[in-house]
Amino acid sequence: MTAPVSLPVSLREIPQHNIFRKGDTFVLFGELFGRGYANGLVNEARKAGMTIIGITVGRRDENHALRALTAEELAEAEANLGGRIINVPLMAGFDLDAPAGEPTPTDLLGGMTLKSWQDDKLDWPHIEKCRAVGVKRFRDSVAKVMAELDGMIADGSNTFFAHTMAGGIPKVKVFLAIANRIYKGRGERFMSSRALLDSDLGKLCLMNFDEVTANTFQYLIEGSAAIRARLEKTGGQVRYTAYGYHGTEILINGDYHWQTYTNYTQGYAKMRLERVATDAWAQGIKATVFNCPEIRTNSSDIFVGVELSLFPLLKALKQEGGATWADAQWQACRDLLQDGMSLEALLQKISDYNAAGVMKAYRNFAAWPMDNSAELADLMIGTSEEITQMHKDRKALVTDILSALVLEGTGPLMFLEASDPAAPVLWLNHDVIAKQLNLIHG
Repeated sequence: MTAPVSLPVSLREIPQHNIFRKGDTFVLFGELFGRGYANGLVNEARKAGMTIIGITVGRRDENHALRALTAEELAEAEANLGGRIINVPLMAGFDLDAPAGEPTPTDLLGGMTLKSWQDDKLDWPHIEKCRAVGVKRFRDSVAKVMAELDGMIADGSNTFFAHTMAGGIPKVKVFLAIANRIYKGRGERFMSSRALLDSDLGKLCLMNFDEVTANTFQYLIEGSAAIRARLEKTGGQVRYTAYGYHGTEILINGDYHWQTYTNYTQGYAKMRLERVATDAWAQGIKATVFNCPEIRTNSSDIFVGVELSLFPLLKALKQEGGATWADAQWQACRDLLQDGMSLEALLQKISDYNAAGVMKAYRNFAAWPMDNSAELADLMIGTSEEITQMHKDRKALVTDILSALVLEGTGPLMFLEASDPAAPVLWLNHDVIAKQLNLIHG
């Protein structure tokens, strides 16, 4: 695989080109769940009048066996998507796979405890056999999905494949306890992220993250080769997108600076995802990873402090030409704060946070993703808690509004840029997202 990206390539202006129209096909490679980035792209595909086709990750029965959706589940998922779903389970990762009658990686992790996990060793030849089983299962299912999909896409039409798979945390109790300490712990409860990465448990997690987050993009591109060849031969075009995270530029002291959330353990897999796109691009395939800003989603809420980078978006809305609508967003955020708490005071906390020496040390693109530290945890988790306490209701936060705005802005940016992408890896920073939002609402 190619080397990782050495400098961010940022999308600075709103893309103007659009090849997608009624009769074209949008394929969501990943299931649509709750609040998340995928919704933005689905909305754009719907607006363009495209035929929307989705897949399912399937469901596990009580014995962890993978199954397709029931008729009721399928109807619900199709209503949620607003399109057809090919009911072949495409659950990524290998944590619950094994040769018949042998233990899965999750079974092997079952005996680990908070006292033992750093010293517990795994049987790597067996893990490799499990990985091979999981990869074969997934790729065989991709082949079935593509065979069905082939009959649903007309010659000469354009097709947009949107990859949305990410994650891969094994479902074992010990990991939740460790994660709470690494991502939420400070003081005596702090735990070094390096301790996880150096353990066998951590190495297994990284392997599974690669499989779920990055390698599935490769399997999608390879699996759809015949469809791509047919469409291109008959005058159509095919595009692939995926969601990355590799830090974001936000406003710090009036200028846009790259910064990141630390420790983002999945960062290694996100860089592998970038390399998949770069390798595809070198073969003439238009595959683009869009590195999107930090937001709060169901899965990101474990990372306490990831939301702190959202607040400067309010300033970006004004800096990028926002007027009445931008003022309304400020007011909506003000309304969530307790009496006597000002939005200006909140933003000052964020400025102080970003100006701290410990934060400056983490603004190191070449060293990404860096390990956490006790000093960082104290500052980041402490600031996060202070800001949460400024709100009237812990369940109605300024970051809910700002996350929704980022989702709204990234949808059209990714959708339009995919028509004529500038590079295989692009950063969507607060500047271009603010421009897009101001255009939508101006």
